[in-house]
Amino acid sequence: MDPSLKQQARQLVEQSLREDLGGGDLTTQTLFPEAVPACAELIAREDLILAGMEIAGMVFNHLDPSLRIQTHVRDGARVQAETPLVRVEGDGRSILMGERVALNFLQRLSGIATLTHRFVTALQGYSAKIMDTRKTTPGWRDLEKYAVRQGGGQNHRFNLNTGILIKDNHLELAGGLGQAVEKTKREFSHPLRVEVETTHLAEVQKALSAGADIIMLDNMPVEEMKQAVKMIAGRAVVEASGGITLQNVVPIAATGVDWISVGALTHSAPAADISLTLRKISG
Repeated sequence: MDPSLKQQARQLVEQSLREDLGGGDLTTQTLFPEAVPACAELIAREDLILAGMEIAGMVFNHLDPSLRIQTHVRDGARVQAETPLVRVEGDGRSILMGERVALNFLQRLSGIATLTHRFVTALQGYSAKIMDTRKTTPGWRDLEKYAVRQGGGQNHRFNLNTGILIKDNHLELAGGLGQAVEKTKREFSHPLRVEVETTHLAEVQKALSAGADIIMLDNMPVEEMKQAVKMIAGRAVVEASGGITLQNVVPIAATGVDWISVGALTHSAPAADISLTLRKISG
């Protein structure tokens, strides 16, 4: 993780711990008024692609810097079920207080990486790239896009300031597709490519005529996508979007599109099955 992402992760870890601990862990504080030597292992309970290991370590380190953390696997690794991921040793009270928050990060981000990997694997042999979207959890965007990269996917826009994408609601206010693309290219000096969303072949032709750099085919039937790709003929990057699933992604890739953006990578990825086992250290 780069320094900027680490700093964001630390801030989110601190916020998450405040949210979970509130005024303190009443159960742990009541049961264990004194330190309890213990060790814990986080274990993958299913095959997965790991993401968030460093953040899980941040959780335990923030609670108790004296905890000893030994990482067995790095982010981006393909992990088989029942593989130990990390060992944490020290005061069992600190481990108990950090368990849920550490697992939340690790399960969420590994779930995204794992789902992304499934899409990427499905497209072996095709040139299309799997891309994410801005359909992310508020406050988690950079982390979730990091998880997409760990799964082998690529990032689309990070925010509204990192790309120009003229969508249907922009067109409603702008008075038409051609006018919107031409105005953007004429009045805004920038190095970014202009992308426009289209829903049928007539709009694709208008986008081409206006000089769009990227043309999104939104919720188009596969046969119409094939016609659009043939019409565009390499004059613009072609992105397929809308309703992409593991069941239909291969036929869509076979149309010849360049990018396939999948909102489900971040808005619908199931949490990875990871658990924490804890045992007391005698003596």
